[in-house]
Amino acid sequence: MHISKKRHRVESCIRLPSVFSLSSKPDMDEVNNSGTLIFGDASTADVILHLRKDETSLRELVKSDDDELGDASKLAAETKQGEEHVVNLHAQALMQCRYFDALLSDRWQDKVQSSTKEESENTIPIHINLCVAQGRQLTSYIATLQLLYTQDFVGTIQNVESALSILPIAAELLYDQCISACVRFLEAVSWTREEERQIVQLVSCLQLEKSSALLARLSPVKETAVVDMFNGLVYAATHRHQNGATVKAFVGQLLSGLASRDTVRQVLDQAFSESLNTVKDSIEEYASPNVRGHHDEIEALQRQNLHTAVVSGRHLLWIVERMIELRVAETAVVEWSEQGAFTANLKRAFSDDTWRNIAPGLPALVLRCTCRLASAVACGSIIASQQVRLKLVKEWLPVLVVSREHLPTSGASANQNKHLHQELENLFLNIILTLPMDDAQRLLQQCLSFATRNLEDCPHLVNAFNVWFRRATQVPAIEKEKMESESCCYPS
Repeated sequence: MHISKKRHRVESCIRLPSVFSLSSKPDMDEVNNSGTLIFGDASTADVILHLRKDETSLRELVKSDDDELGDASKLAAETKQGEEHVVNLHAQALMQCRYFDALLSDRWQDKVQSSTKEESENTIPIHINLCVAQGRQLTSYIATLQLLYTQDFVGTIQNVESALSILPIAAELLYDQCISACVRFLEAVSWTREEERQIVQLVSCLQLEKSSALLARLSPVKETAVVDMFNGLVYAATHRHQNGATVKAFVGQLLSGLASRDTVRQVLDQAFSESLNTVKDSIEEYASPNVRGHHDEIEALQRQNLHTAVVSGRHLLWIVERMIELRVAETAVVEWSEQGAFTANLKRAFSDDTWRNIAPGLPALVLRCTCRLASAVACGSIIASQQVRLKLVKEWLPVLVVSREHLPTSGASANQNKHLHQELENLFLNIILTLPMDDAQRLLQQCLSFATRNLEDCPHLVNAFNVWFRRATQVPAIEKEKMESESCCYPS
């Protein structure tokens, strides 16, 4: 009597509006007069489910129609170990779950074959213990069981929270239709960051066969997806948007905040090489046109080449600045120092006055790229080898000299160009002073043009020569001190 009272008390607090239409066995005892199964209907239930909240994970078939009545008292004693909730159910509804189907199928067939209708009315229902897994709510189990009767997945799964609460229970009971409904809902809606964390944990834990759509949303197919994404973003920022400054700033922020250093290096190295090659090819076509035709046709082609060089030069400058900002410009410095053919073409191009009317900003763009890289080398932000430092100055110093000689000395851009030239001159001189004395001697002689306009504008040049001469005159003193030290160590 104690068990029946407890069961009645629990049933009374469960909402019972759900209905499941029969698709088979319409003449069985679980069917009421209207031909439907009623969730929680004790009068027609042939399965009594004991939802237990204890520390065990045991699911056990504890009573069937073959059990002794005395086993009921044993069941009551066992359930005292943990909190229990009893639900009246029907085998036909439960068998939609592969777990219950495997558990009940043999006993159900035996019951149908061996029992008459009159006998089955007096049959004692099957009792099943089901442990409520740790961290899960009893209400989620009840909602999942109700879906066996209502099939109202749309009305029950209305948000991510409800889907996340039902999905693990459906997976536990192998309720395939419910699993599919939950996965479809989760795949189709947006998630908060916390919800996404729960979904990732749930999918990886449950290893659901039907979760391919979720996995496709969570995991890229290609291992290079991040690199490919950033390659596309950098290209789009530098080629496809008219309001490039805003887009470039946004992509730069993504690179600094989301990408690993190796990814940034790989992406920007590729973008640097592509933009540099475009500028080089355009300048080469302009400086050494390999076409025949009318003068107007050649001039139009040269205009196009210069325009391409300017546009790609702006992209290149932005890429160089991002590389230095993110400290991944080592490869760029090496590559920039090995541009003998490019610098030769630039000298030829800048010696011609045609570019002034077509692309007056081109020399400044190229020199700014050089200036940014030289500044990073001079201050030690990029540790360049002695050979790279030597080649960097050796290749680009002549371009600076030609640019100084041919850029206009008046106009709006004159002061900007003058400031750029002086900054690059100072950087080159500082790098020269880091080289061996013989190399510094040859390169300093090429810097005399820095003093051709006004001595007051070249204190950096004066300082560089002063440093070189001071070092040159102190060498005998160093050798003399070395000889004296050796004589002290080895007395005659």
